[in-house]
Amino acid sequence: MFSFILRRLAATLAVLFVASFVVYQLTAISGDPLQELRTSTDQEALAKIKYLTEVLQLETPPVIRYFYWLAGAAGCLVGQCNLGISIAKGEQQVIDLLGTAMGSTLQLITLATILSILVGVTIGMTTALRQYSGYDYSVTFFAFVFYSLPIFWVAVLLKEFGAIRFNRFLGDPVLSPTTLIVIALVLGAIVTGIVGGGLATRIRTFLLSAAFTGGLLTFLNITQWLKYPSIGLVGVFLLTAMVAGVVLLLSTGFGQRRAVLIVGSMALIAAAMWMPFQYLFFYVQGFSGILLAILIMAAIGVGLGLVFGGDSKREIARAAGITGALGGLVLVIDEALQYWSTYLSLIPQKSGFISTIGAITPTIKREDNMWLTLLDGYAHLILPTAALMIVSVAGYTRYARASLLEVLNQDYIRTARAKGLTERVVIVRHAFRNAMIPIATIIAFDISGLIGGAIITERVFAWEGMGALFNAGLHAVDVNLVMGFFLVTGLFAVVGNLIADLLYSALDPRIRVS
Repeated sequence: MFSFILRRLAATLAVLFVASFVVYQLTAISGDPLQELRTSTDQEALAKIKYLTEVLQLETPPVIRYFYWLAGAAGCLVGQCNLGISIAKGEQQVIDLLGTAMGSTLQLITLATILSILVGVTIGMTTALRQYSGYDYSVTFFAFVFYSLPIFWVAVLLKEFGAIRFNRFLGDPVLSPTTLIVIALVLGAIVTGIVGGGLATRIRTFLLSAAFTGGLLTFLNITQWLKYPSIGLVGVFLLTAMVAGVVLLLSTGFGQRRAVLIVGSMALIAAAMWMPFQYLFFYVQGFSGILLAILIMAAIGVGLGLVFGGDSKREIARAAGITGALGGLVLVIDEALQYWSTYLSLIPQKSGFISTIGAITPTIKREDNMWLTLLDGYAHLILPTAALMIVSVAGYTRYARASLLEVLNQDYIRTARAKGLTERVVIVRHAFRNAMIPIATIIAFDISGLIGGAIITERVFAWEGMGALFNAGLHAVDVNLVMGFFLVTGLFAVVGNLIADLLYSALDPRIRVS
């Protein structure tokens, strides 16, 4: 494995060397970075031109100048990184600009990527299991529509309907009876399409899901939950119980009584930890408090599984640990929502909760309270995340559907069914893992591409990330800034491809990296 990693790194570094050389030469000959100064009437322009010509070594041929830049970039390996200054950003150090932009872009793409993978793969797998059904045809139609939409148009629509009009609704969030009925019927139809079955099963599923949705929305209307959202002790228990049910469905199933008891008990433990965690979040501030809460809940789940799991203790411990970690996340969200009213009082009244521009609210001091900072961050992330997700989910849906359909036609799947295994075991343990192999490749390429910055999305939402940095470098013929961008995105591409290769061997033991 170690020799394989070294061989791949050597090959990709050679590709990076050639690509960086070409990009450097093309950028250097594309224009004059001092053109604006040369046409300036400022008396200090000549001195400025002389200074920048010397600092940027503009009198040196671009071919020679590249190797000077390469020597500075190689210093990053020993902690002495020197990528030069950026004339497009007021002669700031490129390494400092990259650090700020990377943090902003990672904050933007992390949530969008995770949600896109989870939602897209889930929808794609369910459509494959309901092939040629009305649900499958509907998802296919909307996937092609969303995939073909221009991202700038999606962003503008989200600003109008997802922020401006929705913020008006949040001012007095009351759903009319007609709206309640329409939402309940639509969700009932969607759930019925996913579950499938005979006519009696479909009618029963539709009625139950529509009644549950209507009852839940009515409860939210009466309690004004949309205006004052919270989870509370009961909500923590119910949400963790739902998480436990999903984890059991995808792991051990509901046939193992011991697994059901241990994993299901995590809902009671999450509710029991609600009050102690209030003190934990008070005394342990920042990201460390959030991480500690999740780790504590995960450790409790793993411990219960190992002690009481019996012969299947490893599998049960894994399921209980995942449930515990997600239950800890529910407790974190509950704590953040307790500051909802305080946060709304600090933002401009006309702007509303969902922000349409920028990454922060200037009226909120980020060092004052971590939970206000958390709410503010996600208020600004909602729209750009949704814009990136709409296109990405459509792609993942199609790839996941095609991949699972191909796997379901394999001989070993027919053998598994002939052995009498349940459909859940066949899909989750045999088909799903192999169907994820092509998806692993797509995920790696998507992440390495998105780290370069969603230039259009960042521009529409005034998000200062890697895309905005690259755009500024191109317009100013700023070679150092463009090459700094290329260095980061190139390294992420290398790491992404390497991770994809390692995932192949993890997902399919038949694959040998040698």
